[in-house]
Amino acid sequence: MSKKSPTPEPKTQIRNRALELGFDAVGFAPAEMGGKAGKHLEKFLKKGWHGDMGWLENRLSERKKPRNLWPAANSIIAVGLNYGPKYNPLRASSEKNRGAISVYAQGRDYHKIIKKRLRILAREIHHIYKEDVKLFVDTAPVMEKPIAEAAGLGWQGKHTNIVSRHFGSWLFLGEIFTTLRLEPDKEATDHCGSCTSCIDACPTNAFPEPYKLDARRCISYLTIEHDGPIPHEFREAIGNRIFGCDDCLAVCPWNRFAQVHRLHELEPHIEKMLPHLADLVELDDKSFRDIFSGSPIKRLGRDRFIRNVLIAIGNSGKKTYIEKVKLLIKDHCPSVRGAAIWTLHKLSKKSDFNKLKYEYVQKETDPMVLLEWELSN
Repeated sequence: MSKKSPTPEPKTQIRNRALELGFDAVGFAPAEMGGKAGKHLEKFLKKGWHGDMGWLENRLSERKKPRNLWPAANSIIAVGLNYGPKYNPLRASSEKNRGAISVYAQGRDYHKIIKKRLRILAREIHHIYKEDVKLFVDTAPVMEKPIAEAAGLGWQGKHTNIVSRHFGSWLFLGEIFTTLRLEPDKEATDHCGSCTSCIDACPTNAFPEPYKLDARRCISYLTIEHDGPIPHEFREAIGNRIFGCDDCLAVCPWNRFAQVHRLHELEPHIEKMLPHLADLVELDDKSFRDIFSGSPIKRLGRDRFIRNVLIAIGNSGKKTYIEKVKLLIKDHCPSVRGAAIWTLHKLSKKSDFNKLKYEYVQKETDPMVLLEWELSN
């Protein structure tokens, strides 16, 4: 009778299973971590760099330290899913008649892709080791990037995102908190050196210093998190970006080791890779929801999305959009009306624009939109 193979110790077994489920990086961190990251978060909030993201202030205590979120936790299993693109995202900025959408949002909502696999892994850990588990994918007050760094998945680069020696800047993150005691992996070390490529590439100078981000100047924040009108000082720099920005990620030299993603579920949808601005600007609420069903773009809502599309059209320099943009001066949403005014001012002849202004300014009651007309002098 042959001898049975020894049962792998828990870390090896969990790591192997996570890789089998499709994750590309797996690491282990202690649940009592969080001191340094928590202090950085406090400074970030104190400076007001979080802008409209008030949820960062909510439950600050739990966000600062994992154990404050779940006192029973002893270990954290951190996973990374590679979403490396097949093409250079920087190429999209030259397509003036099309909208540039961040790589992560071109396919299915990654939260669902990761959560499905994490549920399987968490269920098996609970079944095998009889320990409690909780899983998170950007849905709770969890500081995912410091956890990933502590677990050895990569380090927070000067652009504040995780950089991996094996996958560059292209990792989705997820975590399982557990009462199971697991030996932590070695924390990742910083390999940015003297490089400032990410800082230099930012179109809006959103990095006041290395490793510090003023989100209020970040195009991802402005096009996704920010409600209301986009500040005038950033509109031209946004270019044709209608959902997010990949510039600081794409220029990272560590991407020379990046790999194209290997999951079919991460394949970009053709209509979200470089959609025509002329088609997008006509979307009403129903058509927006239909097109972006199952996409992270859907949570943006039609109004904020059309605001972004109008800014991109204004930056296109194409007068062929004028008639379609005129229709949005009467839109129900003040942010859309305001963006339409700015865009028409950029594209129209002065005499034509002044005629529109004379016609519509007398009907306008929203102070924000009236200010757009005033600033268009």
